[in-house]
Amino acid sequence: MIQASNITLRIGKRALFEDVNIKFTEGNCYGLIGANGAGKSTFLKILNGQIEPTKGEIIITPGQRLSFLQQDHFKYDTFNVLDTVIMGNQRLYDVMKEKEQIYAKEDFTEEDGIRASELEGEFASMDGWEAEANAASLLNGLGIETELHYKKMSELNGSEKVKVLLAQALFGNPDILLLDEPTNHLDLEAIRWLEEFLINFDNTVI
Repeated sequence: MIQASNITLRIGKRALFEDVNIKFTEGNCYGLIGANGAGKSTFLKILNGQIEPTKGEIIITPGQRLSFLQQDHFKYDTFNVLDTVIMGNQRLYDVMKEKEQIYAKEDFTEEDGIRASELEGEFASMDGWEAEANAASLLNGLGIETELHYKKMSELNGSEKVKVLLAQALFGNPDILLLDEPTNHLDLEAIRWLEEFLINFDNTVI
């Protein structure tokens, strides 16, 4: 569950939002509808923490994970495609990389062994062993062929990047999913795949 409580956002003298109270509950799909410039994207950025409201707070059920569609198409240019998708669950990605660093050490210590064991447990609890396969499945569903999965994001064209960032948002079964104009730059086949994915998605979608 994600809730906006008494949200006010002022830009100069203009109040874009004033005392907004709304609750988005589990298992429902919500659409924000309004004219251009009405503040739909801004409201989503308040929900995901990118914009701080003038007043009020966003409340998320403790332990729940929020995921959103990144709009910066150049943010992950130094990473490969598969890693970019897995970063949709940042904690899982961090654990995976820390494990790799520990196992790559030449002077592996007892402390490293203890830490590695802790990380392995957390990694397994997040279904980490299936992470690459799950990421690849999302990419393939959106039309990103397997030969692109290990290329740098900088090597992809704009349409391909959008699909990778969408796969990132969908990765790891987030509890709350925020999608700002997710069909932009998608071909018809990818749109149909996304529709089917969201029909079968059990958590909160906005």
